[in-house]
Amino acid sequence: MADEKIADIVKYLFEAGQLKRVKRSGWWIAGIDNPESVAEHSFRAAVAAYIIAKMEGIDADKTAMTILFHDLPEARLNDLHKIGQRYIDFKEAEEKAFNEQVAGLPDFIRKDISGRIHYIHDDSTPEMIAAKDADLIECALQAREYMDSGHKDAQDWINNIRPLLKTKTAKKMLAEIEKASSGSWWHGLKNIKR
Repeated sequence: MADEKIADIVKYLFEAGQLKRVKRSGWWIAGIDNPESVAEHSFRAAVAAYIIAKMEGIDADKTAMTILFHDLPEARLNDLHKIGQRYIDFKEAEEKAFNEQVAGLPDFIRKDISGRIHYIHDDSTPEMIAAKDADLIECALQAREYMDSGHKDAQDWINNIRPLLKTKTAKKMLAEIEKASSGSWWHGLKNIKR
């Protein structure tokens, strides 16, 4: 591999790091002063994608990889919430940014990650459907955490997510998210004897 490709790969990875600083803007509407970053969202969404895909009996690696790459254009565009997207062709802007971002990558890598950006508009494969559900489930988890911190308006995210879910696993997850406390994962852990 030519050294200039390594330089382009390193630049791409530095740019991916920008997502640690890009805040998820939709939560500002609900009064969240310091919402999670796009990188934080993408991480948990990728974990959810892997689990949903495994539960659904489909390609978990492909599903998780789709989520891992889908928000990378936001390193250049920032996150634009759904209200803002009503007025801008965000899909076109994301596609342009994505194509410029991957232009310097080796062909075999660029071809592998191409197409992952538009999963949100693509129901052509079970993996794309599961990826979309995982993205939504992560938003529901975040909404629940914000609700448990006193931000009642975050319930609107869950209400909007419910009719969009398509996989059986994601629908069951959402039902559990609505019942559970976001702190339920640690309840009882302090009582473990050593």
